[in-house]
Amino acid sequence: MNAQETFAAVDVIATKRDGGKLTPAQIIWTIVAYTRGEIAEEQMAALNMAIFLNGMDREEISQWTAAMIASGERLDFSALRNPAGARMPTTDKHSTGGVGDKITLPLAPLVAVFGAAVPQLSGRGLGHTGGTLDKLEAIPGWRADVSREAMMRQLSEVGAVICAAGGNLAPADKKLYALRDVTGTVESIPLIASSIMSKKIAEGTAALVLDVKVGNGAFMKTEARARELAQTMVALGKDAGVNTVALLTDMSTPLGLTAGNAIEVQESVDVLAGGGPEDVVELTVRLAEEMLEAAGIHGADPAAALKDGRAMDVWRRMIRAQGGDPQAALPVARESETVYAPADGVLVGLDAMAVGVAAWRLGAGRARKEDIVQAGAGVRMHAKPGAVVRAGEPLMTLLTDTPEKFQGAKEALEGAFTIAPESSRPANRLIIDRIA
Repeated sequence: MNAQETFAAVDVIATKRDGGKLTPAQIIWTIVAYTRGEIAEEQMAALNMAIFLNGMDREEISQWTAAMIASGERLDFSALRNPAGARMPTTDKHSTGGVGDKITLPLAPLVAVFGAAVPQLSGRGLGHTGGTLDKLEAIPGWRADVSREAMMRQLSEVGAVICAAGGNLAPADKKLYALRDVTGTVESIPLIASSIMSKKIAEGTAALVLDVKVGNGAFMKTEARARELAQTMVALGKDAGVNTVALLTDMSTPLGLTAGNAIEVQESVDVLAGGGPEDVVELTVRLAEEMLEAAGIHGADPAAALKDGRAMDVWRRMIRAQGGDPQAALPVARESETVYAPADGVLVGLDAMAVGVAAWRLGAGRARKEDIVQAGAGVRMHAKPGAVVRAGEPLMTLLTDTPEKFQGAKEALEGAFTIAPESSRPANRLIIDRIA
């Protein structure tokens, strides 16, 4: 990526500080210079804050995203063919993160059943949201690191790969994300949208479905903010020639009945076996339908492929291709403690953030990138909102290898659930809207 003009960083900062619009040349120069270390951290921090306060219009965000993509390599799957020589359309999914969100695990093999290629480049968890790679690493032998050649081969032969992203995809974003994290500018929608979309577009997929979470367990707490983020990202995808659609989905309650690593893998396998919690099945099938439609594959029936074992067959091949043993026993936490219902009634509320923090404190997540996670740690829920509960019945089981962590987890769960008279029934709405 080459900057055609040179600017003074202070002038770029002042333009955005005063509510002005950055030119494409200014944006390209800024990203190039910052990636090379020619703009000081404090100067980029000031520019981030100016963007946070004054925003960017669609043209600015699109150019900012394109400049971050151009800072590294862009994958190309246009030559991908299956063993029979037929072209394979690529389609991908990105979730903005939540508690119990294991959807990628059953989704990737399910979509691959119908001839699409799913290059799902994923990450590890930080804080209360779990990481897809952390979950899969609970499977004995499974490897997150896959070479470019092995990825292409696996996509051709299996149809799906879930692996770590290479370090040369949008390297500008890696620097910017770390800076935003320590300067209070993470919540800027232009910076969030360009961060997510620069990586997803650089991954080279032709179609993309975004799962934008809304609620207390999500990054976006309000529907209005989530809708703005979804609309911004859909526009960025279309500007880059990627067929993009977004779903707004609820994250006020955890997805499924587990929050952890190995226990979420087991729940995903249950879904692939034709069972599993209704909300996980519903979202998996809906996202599969959207991904297949976006890829130009019409008339598919993902729900049937879960029930008849086709998705499970692809799952097993995908896990084996990355060194894992899909038949191996998953890790189990050494210690457990039960949280009981304090009264009779209907469970009308279960705070996703509280459950996520509890799982994190039990060892399922990390506070720093270098922290080690416990594969067996987490929270198993025995009831979801809408269920009738009785005093003294188990509501949750806390799992960890280190029993001294139970106290912190229980403190996080204080006030996390609401029980109302049996005449009460919560209004559950998993999929809020579709943005296209």
